[in-house]
Amino acid sequence: MVSIERQTHTIDAEGKALGRMATEIAVLLRGKQRPTYMHHKDEGDFVIVKNLDKVKITGKKLDDKIYYRHSTYLGHLKKTPMKKIPLEKVLRMAVMGMLPKNRLRAEQIKRLTVE
Repeated sequence: MVSIERQTHTIDAEGKALGRMATEIAVLLRGKQRPTYMHHKDEGDFVIVKNLDKVKITGKKLDDKIYYRHSTYLGHLKKTPMKKIPLEKVLRMAVMGMLPKNRLRAEQIKRLTVE
């Protein structure tokens, strides 16, 4: 078995749009930039995000966007506006939504670090 040499990518979030940065991070975590990419193997790199507090959130998302979660009990739908959730968690949820929904996702999201 050949071991993978994982690189570390540092992304400066200052002035970047949240969603566009999340897609860039998802590509790096999956390893889609490598010529040896295979969708069933975890060959992605490490990603470090800096200056997340200076990220650009476009439009009125900060006030209007609502995240939903359900406790599985009838009538227990929880609503949380975006401005009450820490930016690190918002970024992590955005990236998680772009990763494949299988066993690889847990390993890939561990390589994301926010400073």
